[in-house]
Amino acid sequence: MANHLYLVDGSGYIFRAYHRLPPLTNKHGEPVGAVYGYTTMLWKLADEVHKADGPTHMAVILDKSSQTFRNDLYDQYKANRPPPPEDLVPQFPMIRDATRAFSLPCIEEAGWEADDLIASYAKAALAQGWTVTIVSSDKDLMQLIEPGLDLYDTMNNRRLGAEAVIEKFGVEPKQLGEVLALMGDSVDNVPGVPGIGPKTAAKLIQEHGTVEAVLAAAPAMKPSKMRDNLIEHAEMARLSRKLVELSCDVPLPDPLEDLALQGIPDAPLRAFLDHHGFKSLIARLSVVADAPVEVHEAPGLEPDPPCDHDAYETVVTVEALDRWIADAMHQGWVAIDTETTGLDATRAGLVGISLALAPNRACYIPLAHGGSDMFAEKPAQLDTALAIERLKPLLADPAVLKIGHNLKYDAIILARLGVTIAPYDDTIVMSFDLDAGLHGHGMDELAATHLSHSCIAYKDVVGTGKKQFGFHEVDLKAATRYAAEDADVTLRLWKRFKPRLAYEGATRVYEMVDRPLVAVIADMEQAGVKVDAAVLARLSDEFSKQMAVLEEEIHGIAGFKFTIGSPKQLGDVLFEQMGIKGGRKGKSGVYSTDVTELERIAADKDSPGRVMAAKVLDWRQLSKLKSTYTDALQAQINPATGRVHTSYSLTGAQTGRLSSTDPNLQNIPIRTEVGRQIRDAFVAEPGNVILAADYSQIELRLAAHIADVPALRDAFARGDDIHSMTAMELFGEVNRDTRGRAKTINFAILYGISRWGLAGRLDVTPDEAQAMISRYFERFPGINRYIADTLAEAKERGYTSTLFGRKTHFPRLKSPNVNERAGSERAAINAPIQGTSADIIKRAMARMGPALAEAGLPNVRMLMQVHDELVFELPEGDVDAARPIIERVMATAAEPAIRLSVPLGVEIGVGPSWGAAH
Repeated sequence: MANHLYLVDGSGYIFRAYHRLPPLTNKHGEPVGAVYGYTTMLWKLADEVHKADGPTHMAVILDKSSQTFRNDLYDQYKANRPPPPEDLVPQFPMIRDATRAFSLPCIEEAGWEADDLIASYAKAALAQGWTVTIVSSDKDLMQLIEPGLDLYDTMNNRRLGAEAVIEKFGVEPKQLGEVLALMGDSVDNVPGVPGIGPKTAAKLIQEHGTVEAVLAAAPAMKPSKMRDNLIEHAEMARLSRKLVELSCDVPLPDPLEDLALQGIPDAPLRAFLDHHGFKSLIARLSVVADAPVEVHEAPGLEPDPPCDHDAYETVVTVEALDRWIADAMHQGWVAIDTETTGLDATRAGLVGISLALAPNRACYIPLAHGGSDMFAEKPAQLDTALAIERLKPLLADPAVLKIGHNLKYDAIILARLGVTIAPYDDTIVMSFDLDAGLHGHGMDELAATHLSHSCIAYKDVVGTGKKQFGFHEVDLKAATRYAAEDADVTLRLWKRFKPRLAYEGATRVYEMVDRPLVAVIADMEQAGVKVDAAVLARLSDEFSKQMAVLEEEIHGIAGFKFTIGSPKQLGDVLFEQMGIKGGRKGKSGVYSTDVTELERIAADKDSPGRVMAAKVLDWRQLSKLKSTYTDALQAQINPATGRVHTSYSLTGAQTGRLSSTDPNLQNIPIRTEVGRQIRDAFVAEPGNVILAADYSQIELRLAAHIADVPALRDAFARGDDIHSMTAMELFGEVNRDTRGRAKTINFAILYGISRWGLAGRLDVTPDEAQAMISRYFERFPGINRYIADTLAEAKERGYTSTLFGRKTHFPRLKSPNVNERAGSERAAINAPIQGTSADIIKRAMARMGPALAEAGLPNVRMLMQVHDELVFELPEGDVDAARPIIERVMATAAEPAIRLSVPLGVEIGVGPSWGAAH
């Protein structure tokens, strides 16, 4: 068999890997996102390509240093390139280790670029009659293409030969260097000739053949800017030709014979993967090496075969659909996913449904494909009503488990068609309950992390920008590959996550807290909340008038008009024109005017910008409230329902709290008058009222229980004012000032606040703040013990746990970056308390519907969850009956799983609007 050499452009792989995955850390706290991505990509190449295409020799080529002979030719060569990202630099040695762990040569040479080494190895191999494949899509390396040598673009899984160069650049590979020299390269800072782009360069080379020939012909060309530039910049063009030319005679650091593939060895690769804690890859190695390994990620689970998109079925007949339904009912579980016309589940239309029963056994059921024009030709597909009628019994069958990823969305889409999904598992929730804090939980990221699979990108199916079209316009073959893959990947993730729940102690929080919430928040999103557009319009108008007055006052102080919303202009006014001291500039050279800086200036009685800073803060708050709420909420009213439908996420906050978007209800100011005015716009339908039920100081109560603080525990049992009690303990007296300070301290301590942070909040010196913290710990030593124990345990295990077993991982606890480490420590201190609070309100939400139904109150609807508060809409006549049930469910939500040593207080208010209910 003829020798076939694979030369891997390692630098391209590294940066692709770095940008493909989010920041990840290994068990030592080191950044390894690029290392993990690089390892999976190299493994796929060394293993799968080896089997399919038969390379006999392989090497990874890397850049040794930034200084090469090209810098001697032109000192500005690559001068514009930014330094590599800070968290990528320490990964370079690990990437070299990864390459060697595969027993692959890792070749680099000082003074030469990787491209020169690749060119030299390629020419040497061709000279001996070998076939060569360069694993890269870099345009510079396309110059090397000739018979026997091609490029392999792994990102798009395609081979690049001479025809690809001609198609892209209009010339043969041997002339590509001429084109590159004329057009230049802003990334590498190759100057080229000004004004000449790829098309012009290609036309010139097609006509004249070489850069020298073009320059020789330039004086005779008709007068133009191009002709002038060719004459004026001739030397730069010649220099550029030298810069883009690849050196093909670099002495080979390792002889060709030493690049022979040996197969993937077990011992060094296993040691490397174990060192970094790449558990899913160790599982894969155990199969490759046929050596059983205890895998923490999914014990005893065999790896799945690669996704085979050609194996997916497009279901367009009733007979085929009935077959899939029967098989799902026989098996007892099925993964499901929907394709729709938009992201808002309360408005989007259903385009199709995909199902999966096993890896590579998946289908897509198109329902509404075809052009947007009513006369456009529609492909053969099932009628939506008929398909839904057939699927409805399956999706409601209590004997068949339905599996989805972010199933809440699909549940809303199908509920609008009269379909209920039950029972169910949700892989996005499973992932969150297993790995919160380690990585994101979107399907693409989970597929890359756990399956070493890169999902088809949505943009690759529907396009981007002005050329983007709806999924309903995608042809059925492409739609099937994309949609069925979603269901297939969901099923594969479920197979990995399900056994881990019990193995890693996450079953309790998944089954008792989070999984039941999927259906609950789907119902809440569908219900939405009525918003009075007239109230919002009036507020918008008032805010505009107040902002105009503030603008006039600010401009009057400055002595001239400027754009207040421009940080640059505002910074110049404050620090240059007014001469305020202490300004700090960012990397862009613009003064910081963030809220901390403005509050600092406003608090300085001697600052000439004190009044302006205070007015700018007021102006900014009004501007934010107007754009984010009073204007935006009017646009977000659903014309079909007349209500606003927020979107809740079970995985948006690391501690387990629900988060909301479109609109974000969590950020409406609570304590300010304007915030209360916005809440007044959230109203009940005629004949109904709004009921707001709020946990009272739940985090302090949980701290008293978790940290075992008798003084706090007894105070809550007696119903004392906890802030007044703390004020007496710390300051010896209770008044408005000391109670306010005590309240700040009570909550700040639970967030691991520093002496400097507390000093800033209380407007005292750091030493005074430290004295308060020390006195607090003396009075409540249990809190100090809790903080110390929680931090020690988190650093040892890498995560914290709530009372219900919810784990929150903190990979940055051992970060060498002081700010990152301190931030993680503060979050770790608070996570068990805030997380338990989130678990409790979720349990209350899950129990609320059944409790109200049992009491004969089906018209009491839970609409919103905001922090520690639940908001309901109900008939006026049901208030007296509903109030004690809501209070009881919330007060006992932790039971019987957890018996708290403090009572959970619940405050309830009723009114025509959300604001009035407080």
